[in-house]
Order: sequence, then structure tokens, then C-alpha cells
Amino acid sequence: MITQSDDYFIKGCGRCGRFETPDCSVHLWGQGLAALRELCLEAGLTETVKWGHPCYQEGDRNIALLGAHRDSFILTFSNAALLKDPEQILERAGPNTQTADLVRFKDVAEVQALAPTLKAYLAEAIGYARAGLKPVKTQAEFDLPDELIEALDADPELAQAFHDLTPGRQRSYAIALNTTRNPTTRRARLDKFRPKILRGKGALERE
Repeated sequence: MITQSDDYFIKGCGRCGRFETPDCSVHLWGQGLAALRELCLEAGLTETVKWGHPCYQEGDRNIALLGAHRDSFILTFSNAALLKDPEQILERAGPNTQTADLVRFKDVAEVQALAPTLKAYLAEAIGYARAGLKPVKTQAEFDLPDELIEALDADPELAQAFHDLTPGRQRSYAIALNTTRNPTTRRARLDKFRPKILRGKGALERE
């Protein structure tokens, strides 16, 4: 995966075989992603990269993440349960996602039309980050690591595949990731687990 934000807009995320090809989803939605990037930077956020995608932060808090798929491109808000969403523009990434946290686009004109609203939502999220507020976590049957929750929120394909797993297979990933408290190690493991999750396998199952 890419580690520099500029590489994302030039080459793609590096998470599939379409990396650095004209068929890469990032290239399909280049203008729209650039418009979202501009809004995030104008909001004063710091641009970094997480999970192969541009991530925008206030201090050490994630505020928003860009993503591109074959049929759309998205802006995903972290800690979206705090957002009031008066315009009802947020939707869920997939059945496994508890909170509506992303805005989906299919044209750069949609970004331009929603720009005032997106700026307001970004400002609201920044305010919560500066105040140190986080949404109350709901009790799950088993605890999912924050890194896995964030990855599911940012990746609808992964979220759908994880939701389709049996509870036992879901639990296997929670256990495998929770054996370390190091976020970097967890993310590295998650990157290796992604293909298995997409194939419906548990963490300990053979390929």
C-alpha cells in the first residue's frame, strides 16, 4: 500500500491489482477526490495516510478518510456517532457498521453542491476532537479492536465480508488482533487478514 498521500492521487491506494493503471478507482474519481481533499485541507486538517487512503487529522485524532470504489467515491467521518447530521447525508458503510458515517458521491458536482454542508460537518467533528469527546461504545458480544472497527468503517467491501462471516470467524479475528496492544502491529496483521476475510475464512483457517 502507498504511504505518501500524493501517491494516492497519482497512483492509487495500492490495495489491488489495478494499482497504477487507468482502471484504478482513484483515477476514475480523480476530480471528485481532489475536491474533497481541498475541503479537508481548507478546514485546517493535517493530511496523512492510513490503510492506503488519505486521512485527515486534528492533532492525533482522525477526522475523515477518503476512499474510491468502482461505483462511487466516499468521505468517511471518524467518530461519526457524535455528528448531528441535520441534512441526513450520512449513510452506513455496510451491515456491520453501527453508525452512519460516510457520504457517497458519484460526481464532482455533488461535492461542490454539498461543500457548505461538508465544511460544517468537518468543523463540527474538529470541535469534538479538540474537546476530547468520543462516542460511547456499545457493548458487543466480543470486543473488536479500534483498528478493525475503523477499517470496516472505511472499507464497505471489507465490512460486508466481515458481516457475512460466522460469529466464530469474526471472533477469531478479534482474538488474533487483541493479542497485541500495539496499533502498528494490529494494522499490519489486519492488512494480512484482509484477503482471508474477503474469502470468508477465519483467522486461523488455511487459505
